[in-house]
Amino acid sequence: MEYIPLKWGAQLPKVGFGFWKVDKDQTADVCRSVIEVGYRHLDCACDYGNEVEVGQGIKAAISDGLCDREDLWVTSKLWNTYHAPEHVHQACQRSLDDLGLDYLDLYLIHFPIAQRFVPFEKNYPPGWFFDPDATNPVVEEARVPMHETWQAMEELATSGLVRNIGICNFGTSQIRDLLSYARIRPAVLQVETHPYLTQEKLLRYCDQEKIAYTAFSPLGAQSYFSLGMADSSEAVMESDVVRNIATACGKSPAQVLLRWGVQRGTAVIPKTSKRERMEENINVFDFELTDEQMTAISGLNQGRRFNDPGDFGEAAFNTFLPIYE
Repeated sequence: MEYIPLKWGAQLPKVGFGFWKVDKDQTADVCRSVIEVGYRHLDCACDYGNEVEVGQGIKAAISDGLCDREDLWVTSKLWNTYHAPEHVHQACQRSLDDLGLDYLDLYLIHFPIAQRFVPFEKNYPPGWFFDPDATNPVVEEARVPMHETWQAMEELATSGLVRNIGICNFGTSQIRDLLSYARIRPAVLQVETHPYLTQEKLLRYCDQEKIAYTAFSPLGAQSYFSLGMADSSEAVMESDVVRNIATACGKSPAQVLLRWGVQRGTAVIPKTSKRERMEENINVFDFELTDEQMTAISGLNQGRRFNDPGDFGEAAFNTFLPIYE
């Protein structure tokens, strides 16, 4: 494994495992399996609805002697309904309780969207709708300034519940604003990135500001087919460029895409429920892409964003939720 050094001395594993859309009934076994395969970076979130099961998998792996807690990098995320300062600590503690952990290695603000608070006892995880049983359910936003949310995140970091804090789905303007008042700067940005959405300016800006960069959906459209948010024709792994490079390297298209990600200096968090794919996805450190191959893959950029609330919000949640310019 290779690592990205963070500003405050921590080491972020470059290849992690993402638990978004991992079936709840399979999550505990999947979690134990990925740890057994060698993953130490586990990417979780309240909104994924499977943190209890991830915690069960972590407990099983530790009990079986596969790792110690200190060997793991566990990330979770603050959901949109908990942006008010009085709810940030509660949300973090709920994730910790569900995961069965005393601390998180990284806690991220999931989206730069504040929604109306939903009590934990009413609905957890609360998802996007304020009242899913309403005749016409919608997303109800809340006017919570980001500086208030970030101050509460900083308090988590100083309390010891969280080792590092960061952000998801932020653009350069939002990061620049956050840096103007942050007492503790964000350690990590997590954002959608793959060869159809290379985000080169954002990556360069994060490098300039010493913010580590994690790419979610590093294989592109794969996770979005079942949601109707991508067409099979948009599979970057089927691109002639990627397939030809994979053949030349003696690697799979997925390994080429993940290698492109780590070779750009980003961390990547693929996910799969198949053990052979788990093993394949983590084995990307025994080869390098040439400059020409890196350029060819980057040249596939289309600015194609699959995970955009400004697109899916209206169709799925009856609410227009743009966050990207």
